[in-house]
Amino acid sequence: MTLNSVTEDFIAQLRATLPEAAFREVMPSYLEEPRGRWKGRAGVLVAPGSTEEAAAVVRACAEASVPLVPYGGGTGLVGGQLSPEGPVPVLLSLERMRAVRGVWPEENVMVVEAGAILQDIHAEAEAVDRLFPLSLAAKGSARIGGNLATNAGGVNVLRYGNARDLCLGLEAVLPDGTIWHGLKRLRKDNTGYDLRNLLIGSEGTLGVITAAALKLFPKPAGEGTALMVVDSPEAALGLLSMARDHMGEGVSAFELMHRAGLEFLAETMPDMRLPFAEPPEWFVLIDIGLAKGLDPAAALEALFVEAAEAGLVSDGMIAQSEAQRQEFWEVRETIPEANRRIGAIGSHDISLPLSAVPGFIDGGNAALKELGPFRINCFGHLGDGNLHYNVFPPKGEARDGYTGQRDAIKRLVHDLVHEMDGSVSAEHGIGRLKVDDLERYGDPAKLAAMRAIKAALDPKGILNPGAILRLPPDGN
Repeated sequence: MTLNSVTEDFIAQLRATLPEAAFREVMPSYLEEPRGRWKGRAGVLVAPGSTEEAAAVVRACAEASVPLVPYGGGTGLVGGQLSPEGPVPVLLSLERMRAVRGVWPEENVMVVEAGAILQDIHAEAEAVDRLFPLSLAAKGSARIGGNLATNAGGVNVLRYGNARDLCLGLEAVLPDGTIWHGLKRLRKDNTGYDLRNLLIGSEGTLGVITAAALKLFPKPAGEGTALMVVDSPEAALGLLSMARDHMGEGVSAFELMHRAGLEFLAETMPDMRLPFAEPPEWFVLIDIGLAKGLDPAAALEALFVEAAEAGLVSDGMIAQSEAQRQEFWEVRETIPEANRRIGAIGSHDISLPLSAVPGFIDGGNAALKELGPFRINCFGHLGDGNLHYNVFPPKGEARDGYTGQRDAIKRLVHDLVHEMDGSVSAEHGIGRLKVDDLERYGDPAKLAAMRAIKAALDPKGILNPGAILRLPPDGN
């Protein structure tokens, strides 16, 4: 398998095939990723306006053995959206394919093109009194094709599932340029191998998603949000169990946060209003959505009373208005930006069996203390076992003085996760950042099957080479 870089002749061929509107200037923003770990390259940037145009680009790449990297909103955190090595690729942006092809409120289904921005999908669902529950901090720029390609998670996985659970059908361009017309609105379709679930999470290595049929949900009649102070992650797990006993699937989100998150917010955004005068060691954000006739505030109050009697919570506050709900959520959703401003030495997107979470936090914190005087901001989606376990330099110091320890920190954290039967990638994917980790911790049978699937569907290896699976030794 040998790949070729984009040439002037190849670009001329594309220009003869596609309208001028399909071509974009390769601005620096297309070649950067949020954490600044890599710089991408692109010989040409093509933004097709239709599935047929996307197929023409993929077909041309297949015929010329030119690599192609699909590009959504550029918000990925593991480098899957850019190519820093190997032959110079075509960058295929879905930004012009943003149409809503149809909405069926009575079916709870919406069909959208892959370039649709997540926040716009939320608005389209709201317009027909429905909910599309996938929600991320980057919802204002993330595109649904990328969300599906990475099987994005977010804050509502506890109730509604990952992106994979929110998709009924796909339309996609396969590596030879063939269009797969799998855009069905069916809840049941038991007709052989499930290509939809194969492409979701494949990070653009098996096909280019061009449209999706998404599940919508009735909007909860009443919503409520509370912050509750807990003594420990163990107490938080007890509170989660009690909350689900009280409200069942009415618990939409259950977010664990540590004092460090509030300290980072105070340090980097001093004008931001914080909920506690004195930051507690641990606290949780609980978000609920209940059916008609049920009072969310009363339900949260009853939960707090029972949890306090059981010794699980010591303080808390229940949002008294929609504005206060948004203030509570702003704290949670702004923590990643505070982390970025502080400058993490290492950021870890991990998942664990729920009962293993407290032991991991204790074990990881103790082991890192032996390694150096680090600050740790551990927070995340406790309801589905997904933690963002991020390691920072001591206050007043820059991460540059500790980058030499990044690999040792990652190895320590990921070894412990693996020992506890967890995953080193919970919701961000593998991309290029975690190729080594996949090889180190992945099951050999699974890796062999993945390589066989890649070879069968993409024998020339043109789609996003180097993402998920390592490039061959010659770099081609």
